[in-house]
Amino acid sequence: MSVVRWRTQGLEPWSSARDIGEVQSEMNRLFDGFFGRPAQLGVSERVWAPVADMYETKDELVIKLDLPGMNEKDIQVSITGELLSVRGQRLETQEIKQESYFRAERWAGRFERIFQLPIPVQADKVRATYREGVLTVTLPKIEAVKPKDIKIDVQ
Repeated sequence: MSVVRWRTQGLEPWSSARDIGEVQSEMNRLFDGFFGRPAQLGVSERVWAPVADMYETKDELVIKLDLPGMNEKDIQVSITGELLSVRGQRLETQEIKQESYFRAERWAGRFERIFQLPIPVQADKVRATYREGVLTVTLPKIEAVKPKDIKIDVQ
């Protein structure tokens, strides 16, 4: 991580919305540098990570990722031991010059998310479905970690 001098010019009176955008960009750059993500990337080089939920049911571990605007052929899911990997690439739909943008918040490009599985699963029975921009990965639990009801005997 490098130390970068903070620029204070133009911040005192908050003279325009552009100043606020510059402060936001600087804060994003600082956080990205702190958390080890690449800084100073161009619009076409940005790295993104789709948001995900992970939860368990009685019989399964479920992971859902938001991947709007993608085709299922552009998504790869694999499991190795306790790690589930989801990779893919979302392509830009049209070529627009960077200087033509007023705002660019929709991410495109390659991504990879790796999930440490909190419980043992049956790797040979993992299923993945993609519907309406949401990838759902269903991982059946092994029998040893499924909850079992225990009958109480009365004596």
